[in-house]
Amino acid sequence: MYTHPLLEQLIDAQLDFLDQHFAQSSTIEQQFLGFYQWFRKQTLADLWSFEALHQLLQQQLLNTPASSQLVSQIAEHIRFFLIHPSNEKTQIQDVISVLTVDQLAQYVASKRSHRQRLIKTVVNNQAFSAMLSQLIQHAIQDYLDNSMVKNMPGVSQFMKMGRSVLETVTDQDLDNTIQQYLQRNILKLSQMSESVLNQHFDDDKLYHFQAGLWHKIKTKPLTVLRDYIEVQDLPKTVALGHEIWDHIRQTDYLKQQLHDGLYAWYSRNQQHSLDMLLRDLNIDQALVSNELTALLQLIIGKMIDSGYLRERSRLVLREFYYAEHTQKLLNL
Repeated sequence: MYTHPLLEQLIDAQLDFLDQHFAQSSTIEQQFLGFYQWFRKQTLADLWSFEALHQLLQQQLLNTPASSQLVSQIAEHIRFFLIHPSNEKTQIQDVISVLTVDQLAQYVASKRSHRQRLIKTVVNNQAFSAMLSQLIQHAIQDYLDNSMVKNMPGVSQFMKMGRSVLETVTDQDLDNTIQQYLQRNILKLSQMSESVLNQHFDDDKLYHFQAGLWHKIKTKPLTVLRDYIEVQDLPKTVALGHEIWDHIRQTDYLKQQLHDGLYAWYSRNQQHSLDMLLRDLNIDQALVSNELTALLQLIIGKMIDSGYLRERSRLVLREFYYAEHTQKLLNL
């Protein structure tokens, strides 16, 4: 490789200067804050087009699958949260504000029309009708076969005889008779169920139901979560969640949602300064001065101590000094 003593001396001198210059914390702070002051005044449209931003999110969020390591880490973090020792002495009311619970209860109780539509949808569903029919039929049979006989000694033989007579007259099994009656009247039964549910879950009763539920659970420790989440099954359940996302991210629906949602956000914010956008993320001058600058000082200090910054700078300076134009300026 061609070298020139004078050029090598100039390169070494500049590298020594850079090492000394950036070794001072005040230099890093001034340079970084100066860059931030310029950066924060730029608008979103100045630095990033919608097409470039959309392409980046499309690639990173939708086109790139989550790694197996990330899925495993998510499962591990949830497991760590569930088994943490502090859960045993931390009550639910310690982490959830009673004011928030009350506001939520009032909000849910006030949504009467939404609640009534939900109840109507449920009770008119075929699955609900079938369940209701089976429940009523089992209740009648249990009463005839067990409760009535137990409460009225000596009536067993009479009930059997009455059942036999009824089945002879109707030429049908009693169970089938009850089932057919329920099937013919299921619409009326569903309407009755809807009316009863609406009465039971009116605004006031629903609010007090939620309040009562809160008072029952508020003093329970956070370990009760393990009653509903199987810690040992987390790798499987998290993997199932990942499979759901992995399918959704490849659908045209989500691609369209990402495009339209991002376009609406970009249209509203493209003329806003980055300072306004950063403030939405709680990044302001104080954070940059007190936290990010200190972090940058540690990083650059490590780069200087390890010799990484000097070696990278040497490559750039060699390209500059050994360029034909530079050598002409130096009369080499």
